[in-house]
Amino acid sequence: AAGSAAAPASAADRLKALLDEHVEQRLRDDPESASTRGDRRYNALLRDESPEAYAARRAAHRDRLERLKAIDVAALNEADRLNAALLRGELERSLAWERFSPEQIPMDDRRGPAVWLPQLGSRVPMSTEQDRADYVSRLEAIPAYLDQLIVQMRAGLAAGRVPPKVTVTRVAEQAREHAKMQIWGRSDLSAFFEPLKGRPDGDALKERARAALKGPVAEAFGRLADFLEKEYVPACRDTIGASQGVDGPALYELALRDQTTTNLSADEIHAIGLKEVARIRGQMFRVIARSDFPKKDALKGDELFAAFTEYLRTDPRFYYTSADDLLNGYRAIAKRADAELPRFFRLLPRNPYGVRAMPEFAAPTSPTAYYYSGSLKSGVAGFFIANTYRLDQRPKYEMIPLTLHEAMPGHHLERALTEELEGLHPLRSMLSFTGFVEGWGLYSERLGLEMEGPILTEKQLDDGLGLGMYADPYDDFGRLSFEMWRALRLVVDTGIHAKGWTRERAIEYMAANSALTRVNIEREVDRYIAWPGQACAYKLGELKIREMRARAEERLGAKFDIRAFHDAILGAGPLPQDVLETRVNEWIAGGGK
Repeated sequence: AAGSAAAPASAADRLKALLDEHVEQRLRDDPESASTRGDRRYNALLRDESPEAYAARRAAHRDRLERLKAIDVAALNEADRLNAALLRGELERSLAWERFSPEQIPMDDRRGPAVWLPQLGSRVPMSTEQDRADYVSRLEAIPAYLDQLIVQMRAGLAAGRVPPKVTVTRVAEQAREHAKMQIWGRSDLSAFFEPLKGRPDGDALKERARAALKGPVAEAFGRLADFLEKEYVPACRDTIGASQGVDGPALYELALRDQTTTNLSADEIHAIGLKEVARIRGQMFRVIARSDFPKKDALKGDELFAAFTEYLRTDPRFYYTSADDLLNGYRAIAKRADAELPRFFRLLPRNPYGVRAMPEFAAPTSPTAYYYSGSLKSGVAGFFIANTYRLDQRPKYEMIPLTLHEAMPGHHLERALTEELEGLHPLRSMLSFTGFVEGWGLYSERLGLEMEGPILTEKQLDDGLGLGMYADPYDDFGRLSFEMWRALRLVVDTGIHAKGWTRERAIEYMAANSALTRVNIEREVDRYIAWPGQACAYKLGELKIREMRARAEERLGAKFDIRAFHDAILGAGPLPQDVLETRVNEWIAGGGK
């Protein structure tokens, strides 16, 4: 009837409005990520890092959480109940971090603006003239962005909230390199100029970019370098544990929950790590026995392990001497893996991936490799980024597990599938739980035991029956060394942040129990110092996936289908451990279909 009140929105409609609102805020607050997803509305912007922006985001999250709590979850269908739970977890995690103001420690030598900003041009779509004009506007926004970071770090200084000195000592040098005026006079030497190459001299966009980089951007990087050298780094702490900082053990407890999506304590994680280290070490000795190592019969125990790993670190047979040869080696492994995928997955992503070298300015302080996700919507492929710095520290025996982890069936398959999942709210493709993402990456390394060979059970794999792509004992030792690396993280991360370990103790413990090269170990330990809790997510996530697979194999018997199991793991996008386990248990109860 005319003038009558509109019917109240249903619980499902109210939830959808909150989900849509949250997605819109995420895109607006993270314009670089929006660009990589193909949303061009914020292409000319960089993230607002001001204290006022963080206060506004948290106020919006508090308001959204209260409105979410008012929705009758019982009135929702199963899919919406999961969406509501995931949104609530996202909001609660965001607000849990508020008391620790992580934005006041905005950089380290692996994740700072001097590393990621120059790579932005290779990660966002550049298919139109407007894209390139927006990119130049982003270059012009860099000075204000860097000045905001300085404001945040000064607030951290005032609060006594500073990082361990070892994590930021190289950032000033990185910033200083970008500040050198002569770089901006040679566009072919600047990573920032990559999207503008090929345009004629005198071109308006090219001249705008050159003027920004030679002037305001260079000056802003200079201000950042001066601030770091004179004011910030000298005030940073010599201690390395998160629990030793101003926020105490509570910060590390939250980091562990956030990264692993478990409620395991530091002591429990440490104990799991010690158990895994002992188990994997026993498997390593079995692989040494089937190698051609000349001293394998003359030495025993720790002496044999030390001699074997020294052999791996120093014998030229295990190293390329050309960066191109290393990259082509990765590409050859990737194509071998690609051919195996239909045996293990019913659903494969459409977006392809490539392999390319890590930028020279980032390589010295970066890990062995990492993955950059692409977007089918925006026309950007995914990329496995390989470190070609110090080839004598990039052994061949690590290449198979590294490729399987970073490319297929690891990060690229999981990330690209998530983007392409249909029938899910867009928020689901934005979520990323480290325990899920990195647990899947480590599990993918293990799948190489079955690729190019028979598909086995978890028990058979535990009994050492699988070889597959790891038929060469040195490749198999590399796989075990990578698995050991993730087990060592459980011990070392908790040792550093909860048990008072020194950096030197952590380095020596990893060197004594893996074949990782010294440079890799030092970079890794510094990474754990800078990023508390993150390193624990890999092994804990992988152990949960393996546990669920073993349960499914036992209960389903002959009806177990590895492809259907992987669909159950990946088919709803990234999930916290408890939600994933519930999903898989329901899949098992339904007959594994």
